[in-house]
Amino acid sequence: MIAICDYDAGNIMSVQKACAFLGHDYVLTRDRKTILSADHVILPGVGAFGDAMNRLDSYGLSDVLCEVADRGTPLLGICLGLQLLFERSDESPGACGLGLLPGAIVRIPDQDGKLKIPHMGWNSLSLPVKSRLFEGIPEGTQVYFVHSFYLPCPSVQAQNPEPEYHVTAVADYGVPIGASVERKNVAACQFHPEKSGRWGLQILDNFLRNFTG
Repeated sequence: MIAICDYDAGNIMSVQKACAFLGHDYVLTRDRKTILSADHVILPGVGAFGDAMNRLDSYGLSDVLCEVADRGTPLLGICLGLQLLFERSDESPGACGLGLLPGAIVRIPDQDGKLKIPHMGWNSLSLPVKSRLFEGIPEGTQVYFVHSFYLPCPSVQAQNPEPEYHVTAVADYGVPIGASVERKNVAACQFHPEKSGRWGLQILDNFLRNFTG
């Protein structure tokens, strides 16, 4: 059973529909026991970093999600859900993220007005390392993005030969964008797999089938 974390995120319904289409049982919940008993947990997200963390804290979900990760239960962050896994974001100075992954989220530079922000639309992926999330996904696959902030890439790998997480997909939007990350049972996508057609659905299905607790 999949637990989709209910904290009033904007893309929850599309994630529900994708799970149903793929034939997986799911529940939309903010109940601690239900989430901790799930086989997989999904943290969706659309909105502002600080507001989202306030809602997660107010619903008691921040501690639950950290416990999910510690227990080894597969956890997938989507869009803002990826950003919330990190320590902080330039979008909300002073707000602390979940801290499950090290580092900070920063604003996409508009390059003196040459780029439209937010980055909204389809963009191709490069896949620098083999990963469970992208099993069977072709290099250059196009997926759908909506975001103004991003994970710098490949900052961790450049500084550490044994990184605390792997960037498993990269998109180019003026700068290299960490489009997906993976560490043990935790994975995340900056793009929306549930809105990215057949390949996006396969990425979501890969998480549900290839990540086991």
